[in-house]
Amino acid sequence: MVHKDFIAFGRPAIGVEEIAAVERVLRSGWIGMGPETVAFERELAAFVGVGDVVTVASCTNALFLSLKLSGIGPGDEVVVPSLTWCSTANAALYLGARAVFADIDPDTLSVTADSVLAKISPRTKAVIVVHYGGLAIDVADLRRRLPPHVAIVEDAAHALGARYPDGRIVGSLGTLTCFSFYANKNLSTGEGGAIACADPAIAERIRSLRLHALPTDAWQRFTNPSVATTGLGLSELGYKMNYTDLQAAIGRVQLRRQDEFAQTRRAVSDFYCAELAARMPDVAVQADVTAPRHAHHLFPILLPRGVTEERRNQLVAALRQQGVGASVHYAPLHQMPLYAPQETLPVTEDIAARIMTLPISASLSPDDARTVIDTSIEAIQHMLASA
Repeated sequence: MVHKDFIAFGRPAIGVEEIAAVERVLRSGWIGMGPETVAFERELAAFVGVGDVVTVASCTNALFLSLKLSGIGPGDEVVVPSLTWCSTANAALYLGARAVFADIDPDTLSVTADSVLAKISPRTKAVIVVHYGGLAIDVADLRRRLPPHVAIVEDAAHALGARYPDGRIVGSLGTLTCFSFYANKNLSTGEGGAIACADPAIAERIRSLRLHALPTDAWQRFTNPSVATTGLGLSELGYKMNYTDLQAAIGRVQLRRQDEFAQTRRAVSDFYCAELAARMPDVAVQADVTAPRHAHHLFPILLPRGVTEERRNQLVAALRQQGVGASVHYAPLHQMPLYAPQETLPVTEDIAARIMTLPISASLSPDDARTVIDTSIEAIQHMLASA
C-alpha cells in the first residue's frame, strides 16, 4: 500500500513562534550576526551547563575549528568511527591530518575506549567521538584512559540534550563539543552548528576565526563607534563560518521547546520498541534507546543476521515507494576510496550491512508513527519470507 503523504525521515517542527521570530528579525533591519546570535549563544551555554557556546555556519565547521584549536596539522592522526557522516573524518583531512578508523560496539553503535586505544599511534593527536543516534558514550572514562596529549572532540550532532552515563548533559565536560542545527536535528535552524567549550580564551579565538580572524564582528563595530574606526588589524588567516540572527531567532524558540520535542521523540521511540518487541523480536534496536538520557535523534534497527546489504537496500527502497522515508545511517567510511584502504572493522562492516533507520522527529504524529511501524514490519516480514 502506498500512503498518500510521504512520511519524511526527519521533518523539523516549525510553528508560529519560529515564524514570528524570523519576522521580528527581518523587521529589525539587522539580519546578520548580531544580538540574536549573542543571546542564542548565552542561552545554549546555560542549557548545556558550560561557560561558552560559539555558533558557526555548520557542525562541519565546528569539527574543523575544534581540531584546529587542538593543534591538529599535517602528519597527525585523528581516530574517528567509520559509521558516521563524512564530516567527522573530513574535518581531519581539511587540516592535512589522517583519519584513522576505530571499530564500534554492536549495541551502542559508537566507539569504545578499547577500540579507540587499539588505534592510538605515536602520530595520534586527537580522537573524535560520535554520540551515535543520540546515545552519549562515556567520554570521562575515555579521557582517563587516553594519553594526556591526545585531545578529545565530541561530535554531538545527534546529541543535543543527551546525557552521559553519569547523568551530566552532553557538552558539559569541558571538551570541545560540536552540535548541529541542520534541518532534521533535534534543534533545527535549517543550517548551523555550535561549539561548547569551558575555556573563555578558546571561545574568543573561535569567535575570531569564524569571521576572518577579525578582532571584532560587524555587530560590535556597529554598536561601538570607537571600535569601528580602529581598523581590521588582521594577524592570522581566518574563515567565513559565522551564524546569522535569522537562524539564531529560530534557534532561541527551538531551544525553549526542547522538553516538548524530547517528549514526542521519546514517545515515538518507545512505541516503535514496543511494537518491534511484540511483533518482530528478531529485529534489534540500539542499546538504551528507551532510556531518558538518549536524545532519540535516530531510531536505528538491525535486521537479522543473514540479511545482505543488497536486500536491506531493496527494503529501504520499497518502504520509500510506499511513502515511508526509511534511511541508512551510514555507509562505512573506511571502505571509501577517499580515505585510502584501511584494515577491516568487523563489527562496523556487519552492522553497516544490516542497519536502517525509521522516521522519527518532533513533528511525527501518532498516526504516522503507526503507519511507519506497520508498513516497516510488514515489509520486513515479506522480505524474510521470500528469502
